[in-house]
Amino acid sequence: MQEPQTTPGIPWTRPLRPFLRAVSQLVDRVLCVVGAVLFSQLPEFFQQYIQRLGGHLAEAQRQLEQFRKVAERSGVTLDQFASDVAAQRDPSMARLGQVIAEAHARVDTLAAAEAALRDASGWSRPFVFLGHLDPRIARGTWEAFRPAVPATAEGLAYAAVGMVAMLAAYHLAVRAGATWIRRRSGGGSSGTTRPTSESGPA
Repeated sequence: MQEPQTTPGIPWTRPLRPFLRAVSQLVDRVLCVVGAVLFSQLPEFFQQYIQRLGGHLAEAQRQLEQFRKVAERSGVTLDQFASDVAAQRDPSMARLGQVIAEAHARVDTLAAAEAALRDASGWSRPFVFLGHLDPRIARGTWEAFRPAVPATAEGLAYAAVGMVAMLAAYHLAVRAGATWIRRRSGGGSSGTTRPTSESGPA
């Protein structure tokens, strides 16, 4: 009995492999640069966000202090003053009481966010930032953001993380795409087997 003969198939990508390898190396280098540049700006963005956050906190505290002075002239605490004003039948006075309560809550929220961000370590700051994110302040920070060259160990560390993250995402995407193509092409078989008929004496 003659053994089956296997004819190896030639993948359609084989002639393009040198070109694809060169493109892949170029993309790797580009992604390294992009990841390093983007991630290295995070500490600077956090710094500018904290500065803007501090400005909003100072303004909120100034407004709340004005309400507190009015309450002192009336001989009551700020909370009592806000409750008394909110209980007025006049709608405009009732709204003023709500404004005082919101200002008080705003100061507490901003103060907690600023303290948490300033005390956070370099590695925990992104998570603290997301946990105390104020979309309006973040949008204002982004609109006025000025990139800076990373000159600290934290900035260089973020740059290294950015390089690894971008390369990992790219290669995972390429691997997923290659798996999808193999499945679409019928499992990615590399050859075909042609059985031969048995021959022998009757």
